[in-house]
Amino acid sequence: MGPHPAVAAIRLAVRRVLHDLLTEHHRAPAAVPHAPLYEHPPSSRLRSSREVPPSPPLVLVACSGGADSMALASALAFESPRLGIRAGGVTVDHGLQPGSDARAAEVVQRLRELGLDPVDSVAVTVGRTGGPEAAARDARYAALDTAAERHGAAAVLLGHTRDDQAETVLLGLARGSGIRSLSGMAAVSGAGGRYRRPFLELDRQTARKACMVQSLPVWDDPHNADPAYTRSRLRHEGLPALEKALGKGVVEALARTAQLSRDDADALDSWAGQAEATVRDATGLLECAKLYALPPAVRRRILRRAAIAAGAPAGSLFARHIEEVDRLITGWRGQGAINLPGKVVAQRQGGRLVIRQG
Repeated sequence: MGPHPAVAAIRLAVRRVLHDLLTEHHRAPAAVPHAPLYEHPPSSRLRSSREVPPSPPLVLVACSGGADSMALASALAFESPRLGIRAGGVTVDHGLQPGSDARAAEVVQRLRELGLDPVDSVAVTVGRTGGPEAAARDARYAALDTAAERHGAAAVLLGHTRDDQAETVLLGLARGSGIRSLSGMAAVSGAGGRYRRPFLELDRQTARKACMVQSLPVWDDPHNADPAYTRSRLRHEGLPALEKALGKGVVEALARTAQLSRDDADALDSWAGQAEATVRDATGLLECAKLYALPPAVRRRILRRAAIAAGAPAGSLFARHIEEVDRLITGWRGQGAINLPGKVVAQRQGGRLVIRQG
């Protein structure tokens, strides 16, 4: 008799990601040892200088102790030895609740009991930039990046589910910041594809059920039910209201929208990247007439890239900023410079668009 369907589903999702990582790992150039120049004849040296098989990659799981990440940790612990992969874990102590250090220690113990090694607990200080949720996320990813680099990990697995994806799409829709914000979370993201999300096609209940049938203890973060947080309100009020009004299947439809939007956004980004070189003059300045001839979606991507290159922080650069810069091209009436985040200024001069530090 095989495993429970929920357990089988999480293991299959993780196995697919690990197979991808192994394929990437074996494609990487392997080291060739230096053969002695005097001990063996040339033919022997050729035989002894074969490529050395790469060492097994290390994959870390980011685990909060909640159902999603505990299910992910259990699946990684089960699948990794079968594929010859080393597996470890990281838990981040945000220090936002009393006793958070003790809970982090409990998570470390649970991960070690699953057979994961190395296992780290990292305490972070959460700032205030962008609001509490964004600040906590920034601190968490910075800690995960540091842990991955310290251990030389090939990837870090994250437990985001299809439900999380649906929430992310709705939050992006509320911001009104374009198709990229509707793309949700990518299955592969981060520098060099560091972050992998195996559960984006699985719902939250599957992960919780997998924990229950395996008798894995889980911790339910009270912040996830606190109406002070936007995502919590969306999870417990917004999505249920949508399902009541529109019927079941809203989560699946939103997750599908994320993938379709991501495909479209990737294509437009590629188009913009190719078009950018054609709209600059010999000195590198953007030519307004050539920008005007481009489709708005492509033109605005070029403007956003130029603003970021000039020093505007990507996280603070919103659609309204780009729309204002775009009007220097499409609605030119002699208006003055546009101030952008990061003390960047955009202005039109002699048919050229100049975007620079003010």
